[in-house]
Amino acid sequence: MMAIAGRVGSSCARRVGHARPLPRAPRGGHGARGFSLLEAMVALVVLSVGMIGIAALHGHSLSAARTAHLRTQAVNLVSDMADRIRVNPLGGAAYAGHAANKQCDPESGGAYCTPEQMAAHDLFVWQRLVAERLPSGVGTVVRDAATIPPTYTIEVRWTEPGQGDLTHRLDIRVPER
Repeated sequence: MMAIAGRVGSSCARRVGHARPLPRAPRGGHGARGFSLLEAMVALVVLSVGMIGIAALHGHSLSAARTAHLRTQAVNLVSDMADRIRVNPLGGAAYAGHAANKQCDPESGGAYCTPEQMAAHDLFVWQRLVAERLPSGVGTVVRDAATIPPTYTIEVRWTEPGQGDLTHRLDIRVPER
């Protein structure tokens, strides 16, 4: 038979050996624990949209990095030719002439060259660098002798994917000695 703890008839009396009943979850989903399948699917859709956005942003950053690299190359190449003209001001009009491999550099034997030959050789080496470093790259030099000192317009053109044809130009004045 059942034993009763405490005083008989008191409000504190309990039966020994019986478990207390568990509270029931209210019906209708109020206060329910865990996730439903619908909630999990919505979370998955939100996460997927975020990941697609991140992937698109990554692709855009790669494109921007390529553009920045090509434009930096163009600036460096134009500056390189400007430095070559400043070092050899007596080459003058030959910088706006035809490029030719005169083998004036030390790597090819270091032959003695006149300033005009050195200018033609500089133009040859520079145009080769432009073609190597820029897609569809073309470099030109135009000399305006009507200005004092003469003005050299150094221009690099290239084709950039998604942007079309681009140009970087620099005008410099170099006094002839």
